Amino acid sequence: MRSLRPRQKAGRRTTPDLADPDAPDTDDGPETGPLRRCAVTRERLEKARMIRFVLAPDATVVPDLAERLPGRGIWLSAKGDVLETARARGAFARAARQAVKVPPTLLADVKAALLVRIGETLGLARRAGAAVAGYAKAHEWLETGRVGLVVQASDGSPEERRRFLGPAAGRVAVVSPLPGEGLGRIFGRDHVVHVAVAPGRLAERLRIEADRLAGVDGSATNETDVAAGVSGRARATGRSGGEDSAGG
Repeated sequence: MRSLRPRQKAGRRTTPDLADPDAPDTDDGPETGPLRRCAVTRERLEKARMIRFVLAPDATVVPDLAERLPGRGIWLSAKGDVLETARARGAFARAARQAVKVPPTLLADVKAALLVRIGETLGLARRAGAAVAGYAKAHEWLETGRVGLVVQASDGSPEERRRFLGPAAGRVAVVSPLPGEGLGRIFGRDHVVHVAVAPGRLAERLRIEADRLAGVDGSATNETDVAAGVSGRARATGRSGGEDSAGG
């Protein structure tokens, strides 16, 4: 008698229990497609909202922000609590199915690497003529529709940041990954509050990395910071947030 049980399609995998954060990772397929599964939350998310990790030859877990290092990737949501949970609860070892070495400074290492990547991308945009700094120049780009992304100092005055955006608030992406001194170093100035970046690949990369940093750092999202009048990564520097005369 023919069985009435439905046949399972070849190659189909059983979905892991999403309610169990310790369930083994059965998603062994090739790293293709737009989504990845977080090794801690089990959610499938866009790669732009995640961070890839790989194992070094000595089995040390290292972040692969550029997503180019060889080896099977271990993906985590770009959130500080998720990274800490993965480090403390053995998620890397379960995903890799072997003993691994997880640096105790993993979270700080990821933050530092993101900051370096953001600085390098901003520097590349400046050299390519795709970014300008200073209130006057950046605001001119904003008014003439030449802006794909606005980068504002995390320690800048919330009032000044809102005044700069004006009617464009809510219509243009805004990120605040660096303080004014850090932005100033990239543009050869003492202090910069406002940077305008032209639309394109570099602006998109900056937005992604800044959003990842905000998530890892536990900050509010960048656009929300401006709307709420608070700085997601503000530091108690005592500065008013204004740019010096060289900054325009």
